[in-house]
Amino acid sequence: MVPKSAGRTTASPDSAHLCWRRPSSASGTPSGAQVPPEVMAWPWLSCLLLPALIVSVAANVAPTFLSNMSAVTLPEDLPVGELPSLSPDCAKPLLTRGSQGLLHFLGSPGLSHLQVQKEMQVIVEDRNDNAPVFQNTDFSTSINETLLVGSVVFSVLAVDKDTGSAGAVVYSIERVIPSSDGSEYLFSILPNGSIILNGSLSYNNKSAFYQLELKACDSGGLYNNSIIVQCSSPVFVSISVIDQPDLDPQFVREFYSASVAEDAPQGTSVLKVEAMDSDRGINDLVIYSISNSTRPDWFKITSDGVIEVSSTLDREQLLEEDEEVQVQVTATEKNLNIYGQEAKVSIWVTLRVTDVNDHKPEFYNCSLSTCTFTPQEAQVNFTGYVDEHSSTRIPIDDLTMVVYDPDKGSNGTFWLSLEGPDAEAFSVSPERAAGSVEVQVLVKTPSQVDYEQQMVMWVQVVATDSVSKNSSIAMVTIYLRDINDHRPTFPQSLYNLNVSEHSEAGYVVTDSIHAFDPDTGEGGRITYSLLPGNGDDVFAVDPDSGTVTVRNGTLLDREKQAVYSLTLQATDGGNQSSSTTLHIILLDINDNKPVVTGSYNIFVQEEGGNVSVAIQAHDDDQPDTNNSLLHFSLLPSSYSHNFSVDPDKGILTNLGPLDREAIDPTLGGRIVLTVRVSDCGVPALWTDVNVTITVEDINDNLPIFSHPSYSFSVKERDPGVLIGEVEAWDADQTEANNRISFSLSGTGANNFILRGTVLGSGGAKGFLSLPSDTSLDYETQPFFSLTVSAENPDPQAGEATAQVLVTVEDVNDTPPTLDATSLRGIRVAENGSQHGIVAEVVAQDVDTMSQVEVQLVNVICTKAGIDVGSLCHGWFSVLDNGSVLINQSEAIDYETCDLVTLVVRACDITTDPRFQAYSDNGSLPITIEDVNDNAPYFLPEDKTFGGAPVLAQPPDDVYSHSQARDDDSGNNGAILFSIFQVDFVAKDGTVIPFQGFFRISTSVEDSVFTGNIELVTSLDSTLQGTYQVTVKAQDRPSEGPALEAKIMLNLFTVDQSYRVRLQFSISKEDVGANMEEIKAGLLGGSRLLTPPLPRSRARGRSYLDAYFVFSNGSALTLDQLSMMIRNDQDSLTQLLQLGLVVLGSQESQESELPNTLRNVVIGLGVALVLVIVIMTMILVCVQKSYRRKLRAMKAAKEAQKTAVGVMPPVSAIPGTNVYNTERANPMLNLPTKDLGFESQSSSSHLILALALHLPSLFPQKEALCSLKEQDPEPLSRVLSARKCDRERVGLRAVRGQWGVSAGFVGS
Repeated sequence: MVPKSAGRTTASPDSAHLCWRRPSSASGTPSGAQVPPEVMAWPWLSCLLLPALIVSVAANVAPTFLSNMSAVTLPEDLPVGELPSLSPDCAKPLLTRGSQGLLHFLGSPGLSHLQVQKEMQVIVEDRNDNAPVFQNTDFSTSINETLLVGSVVFSVLAVDKDTGSAGAVVYSIERVIPSSDGSEYLFSILPNGSIILNGSLSYNNKSAFYQLELKACDSGGLYNNSIIVQCSSPVFVSISVIDQPDLDPQFVREFYSASVAEDAPQGTSVLKVEAMDSDRGINDLVIYSISNSTRPDWFKITSDGVIEVSSTLDREQLLEEDEEVQVQVTATEKNLNIYGQEAKVSIWVTLRVTDVNDHKPEFYNCSLSTCTFTPQEAQVNFTGYVDEHSSTRIPIDDLTMVVYDPDKGSNGTFWLSLEGPDAEAFSVSPERAAGSVEVQVLVKTPSQVDYEQQMVMWVQVVATDSVSKNSSIAMVTIYLRDINDHRPTFPQSLYNLNVSEHSEAGYVVTDSIHAFDPDTGEGGRITYSLLPGNGDDVFAVDPDSGTVTVRNGTLLDREKQAVYSLTLQATDGGNQSSSTTLHIILLDINDNKPVVTGSYNIFVQEEGGNVSVAIQAHDDDQPDTNNSLLHFSLLPSSYSHNFSVDPDKGILTNLGPLDREAIDPTLGGRIVLTVRVSDCGVPALWTDVNVTITVEDINDNLPIFSHPSYSFSVKERDPGVLIGEVEAWDADQTEANNRISFSLSGTGANNFILRGTVLGSGGAKGFLSLPSDTSLDYETQPFFSLTVSAENPDPQAGEATAQVLVTVEDVNDTPPTLDATSLRGIRVAENGSQHGIVAEVVAQDVDTMSQVEVQLVNVICTKAGIDVGSLCHGWFSVLDNGSVLINQSEAIDYETCDLVTLVVRACDITTDPRFQAYSDNGSLPITIEDVNDNAPYFLPEDKTFGGAPVLAQPPDDVYSHSQARDDDSGNNGAILFSIFQVDFVAKDGTVIPFQGFFRISTSVEDSVFTGNIELVTSLDSTLQGTYQVTVKAQDRPSEGPALEAKIMLNLFTVDQSYRVRLQFSISKEDVGANMEEIKAGLLGGSRLLTPPLPRSRARGRSYLDAYFVFSNGSALTLDQLSMMIRNDQDSLTQLLQLGLVVLGSQESQESELPNTLRNVVIGLGVALVLVIVIMTMILVCVQKSYRRKLRAMKAAKEAQKTAVGVMPPVSAIPGTNVYNTERANPMLNLPTKDLGFESQSSSSHLILALALHLPSLFPQKEALCSLKEQDPEPLSRVLSARKCDRERVGLRAVRGQWGVSAGFVGS
């Protein structure tokens, strides 16, 4: 635009727009970016047009265009309004890349509206304003798991509309799902969009499906004057892996084993194996076969994997193979795998062949370690040798007999016994064996084995199978050997001899002792020896003559041992021997010097102190002789003239007052005297002992404080701080008299510690502080008025005092407290009986600005005292004001939790942060009250009861009991038993109703109610069968209907003739203490069926009356029981050791009463004589011991005497004001001595078992009171076990095979 001016031409300010401005880096062009050449040409073009545009004339001239203004280039992201104007009136069109248009430049209209017009070409440059776009949205594919690494999995394509680098697309994999096991590196993508497999696939071991997250980005370009990269939205590629048959099948179990009897018929199923195709996506059919076996043709397998018996089995052929057959089973897939091969797997199956009784025991002539049990080794005739009169259980020599039964377990168990003309003289061992055993024939009666009467003896060994009763017999011929049957004898059993101590070696003690043997030859040649024991190293004996001499004279010391008891043995050539006792007494000589016991250091105070000490000495020579008589004397020394000693008693005393200052100062007040102690023997021997006497100084000065009073201050709740110091001095010069110790007194003095330290000779400083675990409380006591005392060790010397005032500075430190009365227990009924607020917890705080709230810390749920976890946590809640609310009224259940304990605390939120803001936890017990919502239930039992009707004497005999529980409490859980119905079932099946024969009583222990069934009237002993008693248990609620349960008990009868009495030689208490051993000894086990039948006896014996009954009602007779016990030697030996003397019926033992009474009277007389002798010896020993104790106590008292005021019994030395029981100062670690006596006491408790359980006699039967059905509640199992203990005689429970019931009595 050209304005008109008066006579001159001016340039318009707007004309500057015609010059193109090069943009700087601050305006958007990056530093260093290359500017296109056509852009650089525009400033020069503008400068050429500028002169024509700024010419100003007075007239209105039309604008003109330069000839080279034909085209212009612009970026497509140039904003609207930023396009440079080539003319003030030019248009500004919206540009896009690739668009072209004409620009019309108009001159300024001025007065004549002159204008010019020119067409120009505008070229738009591309910018990075588009992101790549994927061309397909359905990205999914399937590939085989065997696809080779490097293969193309899938291809994608993304298009970017931009050109150049802004349109070049780059692909990337952002994420692989799943991302475990290195899946993120399993795939890669090429620049052309092809997805490549980088690793191997596995349908079964890795993943059957993958999802790839892809993104496409351009290579970057200029946009809005910045280089940017545009990316597409992510897309997902789904890849499914197709399973291929490349894996072998697998068995579902790692190990298979089974058992089969050796007599199992062909076709018997033994075990089923199962295998599966490991290719889960294919699951091919599996075919089974036996590929190998240690016993071919014994077993076969069906197509579905069942192993069956295919031929006859024989366990005895497998003894070297541990009775097992190993079968290799191969599972093969029906179709070939991808490699064209069979996919198969094999496993070894263990099949154990169990035994049946198909052999009888046989005899073999061999040793067990070398026996091969071949028919050649089988033999029925054996020989052996034995010396005449051999001891009991001596085996026959040169007898190699082995019995072998190849069967196993009870089938291979056999009994061994002896028959034949001489069977009574011998026994066989063992009497029972299994499998194979070496058999020994033992001497049983030595008197019958006599060479002079019979040189050859014969016995038959019988081996009987314990199951099949088949037997074999072997004849044993025994040859007897003659022996030397006389032994040498001494004329006397005891010889008394004398010898002086320290006699020389070889000194003859005696040569007149000889033994005599009537045998001749080698059997009559006697050899003498001393048996090892007391003195065999001191004395020796000539083996031929029997002369006894001294072997080592240095060991003959009367003071060490005054008497020797030797055993002299005489042995003949046949090793027959006898012995006699040599009683040798040593004669004393003066060979011991007097011995002084103890050391003598005496402390005595000057002036008033006296010395009186007894020298303790003794001589080990023979008492009451000159060799042991002592004499005391005082040897001369510098101060010995001031003392004297009693020559007979050895008491040392001073002759006058002692003066500390008269003693050489270098001696420190110590005087050393020498006392000589000598005996009166020839020659005399003596011992010298030194006595040290310390003369101590006295205390005559009191301590003085540096200030008469002290004042200190301390903040409350600040433990362990130093409060202040006090100081005192003592003018005495000796350390014992000028040492100072401090102590505190006054109200609250125990809250402080006053620790002392020595400043120098006679000076001490006390540090007043609080203990590390103690702080003061301003609210309790704002100040303390204390008295500090300074004293010397001598309590008689007095003390100095000073006043101490401690002021406590207040701090806000008091935590809140809970009102104990608000925590008293409350009761809440179960099952929604109550709602709302049930209690209020009250909190208090003595601080004036406190703000207290109540918090719930924990909820404890218990049932019968046992924590049940969090079952009740939602039942109650506590508000900040302490109100206790019921949250879940319907959920409250007494059977789940009978006590809810709310643990609460009070919190003061305004408490100083340095101190505790919480109170101690308080417990609010909430007792859940029971509602009768549970019926009684019987504890699990499966029993048959039995008894002897002849013994049934109503109404006290108890025949059975039932136990029941009710989970409710109080009256709701109280159970009452009653007899609902009684039926008698005879052995022929006839059912007869009975009424009035039984009644039941109720008892309770540990919440378990027991109904004891008692007999009301006597039973008819002619009726044999079972009583079926129905028992009803009913609770007794306070309100509401009662609940009940019923159970049926089976009772059978046993005849009294089966009762067996076991008599013991020990008392009833000993039988009760050994009850467990007696149970184990009763042939491996019985159990109580009938109650104890006590009998009073005036003798030390006791009885067990018992029935041995089977569960079907049949019982063992006395003869049958005796046979079983005799056949088990181990159990018989154990019972004999436990005191069993007689096994018989009750009547057979009643006749023994007179003889037993007579034996008891004789035993009591002998015991009385022994008691009198023992009491006399005890009185003599006690008198001697008492005298020795008196002498020792007297010596101890004399040694403890010290001068008054020197070492007082109450210690007070610099340290703290905290004293021990003897006022000793712990800071100086001074020792204290406790001269008191300690006594020990012990208590013993005698526990008597009132019932016994005996396991089954037969191991193959079910044990009595077995717990096959376990009660899930531990208490029920315990009560069930106790129930078995309480069963008594009469109608008793038998669940096992058979049992024994016994009672015992005794004196």
